[in-house]
Amino acid sequence: MADNRTPQRPLRPGEIQLKAVRKEALAPAGDGELLELPVIEPPRVQNARGKRPDWLRVKLPYGETYRNLVNIIEEHNLHTVCQSARCPNMGECWTAGTATFMILGNVCTRSCGFCAVLTGRPAPDLDWDEPRRVAEAVRLMGVKHAVITSVNRDERDDGGAPIFAETIRLIHELGATVEVLTPDFRGNREACQMVFDARPEIFNHNVETVPRLYRRVRPQANYQRSLDVLRWAKEAGLKTKSGIMVGLGETDDEVLALMDDFVAIGLDVMTIGQYLQPTKMHLPVEEFVHPDKFRWYKEVGEAKGIGHVESGPLVRSSYHAERHV
Repeated sequence: MADNRTPQRPLRPGEIQLKAVRKEALAPAGDGELLELPVIEPPRVQNARGKRPDWLRVKLPYGETYRNLVNIIEEHNLHTVCQSARCPNMGECWTAGTATFMILGNVCTRSCGFCAVLTGRPAPDLDWDEPRRVAEAVRLMGVKHAVITSVNRDERDDGGAPIFAETIRLIHELGATVEVLTPDFRGNREACQMVFDARPEIFNHNVETVPRLYRRVRPQANYQRSLDVLRWAKEAGLKTKSGIMVGLGETDDEVLALMDDFVAIGLDVMTIGQYLQPTKMHLPVEEFVHPDKFRWYKEVGEAKGIGHVESGPLVRSSYHAERHV
């Protein structure tokens, strides 16, 4: 007898094939076979704690371009999240002539368990010359797409939003595009609107981890509030982006549920990277997630409806940011 079943495409990495079953197995009436359906499953890999695996080894920053960028940043009394957060991609990005600028100073009012940025009481006044200095550095560095982020300034009602807006405006005058990675402004919609009105090409706000871990990872933050900020940005007509770290003790089901929340608010871009402990005083790494799992996260996230998922052990919020415009 001829085999009239629908031919199947080759399986993708991380998929398994369900066997064909007869309808009688599901219902007493009718006959024939159901289509075989691919099921995306997590790759079965062993993820270990302890010593960093080889896939997390990076080259130290080097080269004349890197040294020139350091000089520009120091001359203009600026801060980069690359330095403050000890980003593992600093060498790659800076050697390529790009950097993420951190505005509103380098002292944060929050004490997130994963972050290497200094916690304390910032200087009472905003530095109103900071936007000009950032724009000048962007010009001197020849940056075409600038990423602007900041510490939290919870002591201010506006959270420093006017500095964000002015920085965006001045960089746009140079003809460069802008991605902002903002705090949640404590849910102050008027402060958020100041940033929205400046029309950055990408509005990024990281939820950082799954809701269950917030008390330990982001004690002064609120998961729903972060989703609200992203939803407001989307409603304002901006391209939205958010990211998480893995390896903090989250489960696959929790990550997939978070992706569903992102789909519900129409998120455009998601980043997923490995959490790396900045110092022994910070949260420990619970798991070094295998690269195969990151590929699986990307596949599942995009299948769910997130436009683009940048997922890999060394991925950070601004990694390949110019590709997300």
